[in-house]
Amino acid sequence: MLKRFLGLSFGLLLIIVVFSLATAEESGAIAIDNGSAVCTNRLQLRHPQRCDNGARSSLTELAIEGLYPEHPIPVGSVDLSLGNVNFSYLRSGRKNGTPLYNTLDSAIKAHDAYRTIEPGFVYFSWIDRVEQNGKVAYMITPGVYIRGDGVSRISIPSFRGVTLTDTPAQPFGWVLSNVETRAGPGSDQAKTGRWKYRYDMVWVHDVEKVGGLDWYKVGPQDWIEQRLLGIVFPDPVQPEGIPADRWISINLYEQTLMVYESGEMVFATLVSSGLNGWWTRPGDFQIYKKLESDFMGGAFEADRSDYYYLEDVPWILYFDESRALHGAYWHNGFGYPRSHGCVNLSLPDAHWLFNWAEEGTWVHVFDPSGETPTEEEYYGTGGA
Repeated sequence: MLKRFLGLSFGLLLIIVVFSLATAEESGAIAIDNGSAVCTNRLQLRHPQRCDNGARSSLTELAIEGLYPEHPIPVGSVDLSLGNVNFSYLRSGRKNGTPLYNTLDSAIKAHDAYRTIEPGFVYFSWIDRVEQNGKVAYMITPGVYIRGDGVSRISIPSFRGVTLTDTPAQPFGWVLSNVETRAGPGSDQAKTGRWKYRYDMVWVHDVEKVGGLDWYKVGPQDWIEQRLLGIVFPDPVQPEGIPADRWISINLYEQTLMVYESGEMVFATLVSSGLNGWWTRPGDFQIYKKLESDFMGGAFEADRSDYYYLEDVPWILYFDESRALHGAYWHNGFGYPRSHGCVNLSLPDAHWLFNWAEEGTWVHVFDPSGETPTEEEYYGTGGA
């Protein structure tokens, strides 16, 4: 797949390179002294036989591979303000559960709780904070309070994906963890001293399999192994099961999401889908309900060790029973599976997608590795 992408725009790239190199030559960029003559940029590209092998490989090969001149990924930014929500959130760390009180006085005095939310992965939204006699209480809905001890306010992650001005002619992606690149494919190759950082965007120029792992070339001498990248493979060809020219594609192996409209990719981002045992189901689905926000909660394990309670989850698009695309304010782990089957997005991305999608919009979920089971017996209703 990658080799096909890399060959699509080769002819156009060489034309661009000729003009770019002419400009670069005038500025004195990348002219190589081969010992007897200076091999300028234009000379290296147009008449490589007049330069020695070193000069040819140093620039012409980079041009052929699309690595020189470096061209930007054709992206626009998602408006960060799309991540603004009308809620503030708290995480409860109470090991014995979180009592709910129906008066401020009972919350401050810690008596007469009318209900206790069991311990687990528990988040509340709150609308007011009150301090009395050195004690703090939060109003989570009108007339319902929790005590401030044992809970903490959270910061919402700010990652966001990208809109696309054109469908890229080759793969690109995000770095998932800070990493020093290797000079070649394989962990035994020398480190370059050059670093890529979490959520950096990179072009993918080549791939080599070493020791059972794919290594991707992201620069002239920069290689990163597959587990540290979330890659988008642009493919605007309408999937066989999708009878419309607007759809959302979710690559479970890469943990990436792409949006296509009228034969073009218009949006891409990282997501977090279902963990093993709580997989996001591959297949073709349609969004059947849109909600600005909603509560999500439950447990799947018999001992309820996976219990979660999430208030005011924003920008929800249900597409497969209880599985939905939605904003996730409780983690910044995009690019890795994290959910009970839903597809988690950052808040700006979830809001962008919510605005774009309609009830009836198609969702194409696939796993190119074939590792995600497809048999019905593996899937319940799903969850956040």
